[in-house]
Amino acid sequence: MGSSSPTPGGGGGGPVLVLATDNPDKAAEMARLLAGLPFVLKSRTDFPGLAPVDETADTFAGNAALKAEATRDATGLPALADDSGLCVDALDGAPGVVSARWAGPGCTYADNNEKLLHEMADIPDGRRGARFVCYVAVARPGRDTVTFDGFCEGEIVRAPKGERGFGYDPVFFVPELKKTFGEISPDEKAGISHRALAFAAARAWLMCSLPDWD
Repeated sequence: MGSSSPTPGGGGGGPVLVLATDNPDKAAEMARLLAGLPFVLKSRTDFPGLAPVDETADTFAGNAALKAEATRDATGLPALADDSGLCVDALDGAPGVVSARWAGPGCTYADNNEKLLHEMADIPDGRRGARFVCYVAVARPGRDTVTFDGFCEGEIVRAPKGERGFGYDPVFFVPELKKTFGEISPDEKAGISHRALAFAAARAWLMCSLPDWD
C-alpha cells in the first residue's frame, strides 16, 4: 500500500478514493474539483509499481472506465478517472481520444498545440469550432462502474494565448469569455470547463452514494 497522506485538496477523513491518473497537472485539477468532499484522496503515485493503463478504448467514456477499473483492481480501492480531450469540427473530431499523445510518443503540450495549429492553418474563421469533452468514471470493488460527462464549446485560435492551464488550453478560445483557457484563472475555469461540469455531476453522485460505501 502507499503513503497515508491525502492528495492536496482532499478531505481529512472518510473513504479512500484513488485518482487514477499519472499526470500531475490533471491530478491537481481533479483534487481541486473534488475539494471539500468527505473522502481521502490519493493518487496512483501513492502506490509505487502500478502498471501503466493502456487506453485502448475508442471513446472517452471507455477509456475513463478502463483507467478507473484498472486502478481499482490494482489497489483494491475505489478509483476515479477521467478521460478528456479536444474534438475539432474541421478535423472530423480529431484529435479526440488521442489528444494527449496526438503529436507522437513522448510529445509535450507544446508539440500537440503546434501540430494542431499546423493542421488548422488553412481553416478560415467561422469554421474553427471545437469542444473539450470530459468523461468521469468511478469504479468500486464489487459494484458497477458509473460515468458522468461534461462539454465546453469554443474555437481554435491561430496562436497560443496565455500561460495558465495545460494541454490545449492556450489555443482554445471561449467566445463568451473572450479569452482562451490559457488566459483565465483556475476559478474561472472551474465554472465553465468540460472537466468542471463532469466533476460537478460526479460530486453530486458521490455525496448521494456515500451511505452505500463500504
